Amino acid sequence: MKSPNGLSRRGLLLGMTAFGLAACNNAVGQNASARLDARVDATRNYLLQTYPGVSGMVQNAKGVLYMPLMTEAGFGVGGAYGQGALRINNVTVDYYSATQASVGFQIGAQQYAHVLIFQTDAALSDFRRANGWVAEADAYYALPTRGLSLGTDTITAQQPVVAMVFGQSGLMAGAAIAGTKYNRVIPSTF
Repeated sequence: MKSPNGLSRRGLLLGMTAFGLAACNNAVGQNASARLDARVDATRNYLLQTYPGVSGMVQNAKGVLYMPLMTEAGFGVGGAYGQGALRINNVTVDYYSATQASVGFQIGAQQYAHVLIFQTDAALSDFRRANGWVAEADAYYALPTRGLSLGTDTITAQQPVVAMVFGQSGLMAGAAIAGTKYNRVIPSTF
């Protein structure tokens, strides 16, 4: 059915969907890598200022993957997408996309940031060599709160990869990265 101005509901829905997907992209257009690096800098600063106990772990890490903005939405079937950068000695060495699909009871949308802290050379090497690394049991999930002094302790020190999810906002409960697939991307493909 067409509206008086000639737009159909389908056309309106397609246009809104395209706009929504474009808005979810972390870095579009020219200088995408520079903009993504700026977001990674802001995420790193937020992480270290909000959770100062993690600074030693980040400083001693073999590498840290910063995912500044993951956008997740679902209505029965859901998914999440984001882009980030892998840093070694706080220098960007590669860019990654992260995707996640889920099925089950879920309604809503949310955004959050997360990091993967690689504490061993073997874990970092496995991640960089993999064609589509999937976060599963390889990662120890640390769930920080403002009152928590998260840092290197007996549990986290024994884990090859520590994952932290933070900065969550939106209308869905909980954010997890289990099952998230990470793929290396070339900056011109963002």
